[in-house]
Amino acid sequence: MRVMPKLKIYLDTSVYNRPFDDQTQIRIRLETESFLTIFEEIVKGKFFLVISSVLIYENSLNPFAERKEKITTYLSYGKRRQSLNYKIEKGE
Repeated sequence: MRVMPKLKIYLDTSVYNRPFDDQTQIRIRLETESFLTIFEEIVKGKFFLVISSVLIYENSLNPFAERKEKITTYLSYGKRRQSLNYKIEKGE
């Protein structure tokens, strides 16, 4: 039996914050539902979450304690942490 590799996913800070945005806007609500669906698959182990030093840093600056705590929980599912390097810093 062939085992398929898990899909590696990296999500931007704005995606983690989407559930806290104005859900009365259809686009925002759909993006929130998409994020939550993807995150369910991460929790189930179907997808492999990659996080970064940048995400952790950006979340540390979040002025809203509830959001910061929830996003920290999301990030705790990260199986790999990408460190900042020259190529990333230069946008290559």
